[in-house]
Amino acid sequence: MSELLNELQEFLKALASGTRQKILFLFAGGGELTVGQVAQEAGIGHSTASEHLSMLKRAGILQSRRQGKEVYYRPQRDRIMVLLQQLTNYLTN
Repeated sequence: MSELLNELQEFLKALASGTRQKILFLFAGGGELTVGQVAQEAGIGHSTASEHLSMLKRAGILQSRRQGKEVYYRPQRDRIMVLLQQLTNYLTN
């Protein structure tokens, strides 16, 4: 049970930031974005975007792949749905 709670806490912690919520909504279309694209769209610095993206990735919300010098991020929709369902189950039981 404590592993589940840790996962849920990491998930909620990642979504607690208004900036990370804004970043997550950039992926609403389901496509991939680079760190630079996220930084530009969110109006934040490249290193700040990278930190936020890393936290979202650690929480299981995003996944990444490297192509040359670029890192591309995309949402892990299935994982997000599992985490939301686990949270719902935890709160209703």
